[in-house]
Amino acid sequence: MQFITRLLINAAALWAAIRLVPGISFEGDWRLLLVVALVFGILNAVIRPILFVLTFPFLVLTLGLFTFVLNAVMLWLTSAASDLFGLRFHVDGFGAAFVGALIVTVISFALSLLVGPRRERQYRVRRLRRD
Repeated sequence: MQFITRLLINAAALWAAIRLVPGISFEGDWRLLLVVALVFGILNAVIRPILFVLTFPFLVLTLGLFTFVLNAVMLWLTSAASDLFGLRFHVDGFGAAFVGALIVTVISFALSLLVGPRRERQYRVRRLRRD
């Protein structure tokens, strides 16, 4: 169940980025967008940890702000993989990828707070209240 929830959250976040960022385009229906969200999730699960380790010095040096660049790279990689699979999801350049990654991050975080598993949601709310 958590996998489906995560997939739907990713799809909604990608849909928001497609609607809000001029350099991100998608030509297809919602089922195809779910496949793009699946590709995005797989790339984030497999490639992102490797990139995180390789760029760890930059992450430390920039106090974590380099994470935004990693998120943009992941969105850009999703575009490249989607082109390979003929999914019709395209990101025009790094600027669009960067802005799109910001939107995807914010939307994913907000939706995870709202519909994530109850225990995790309560923990996040308590943590936000403490901070």
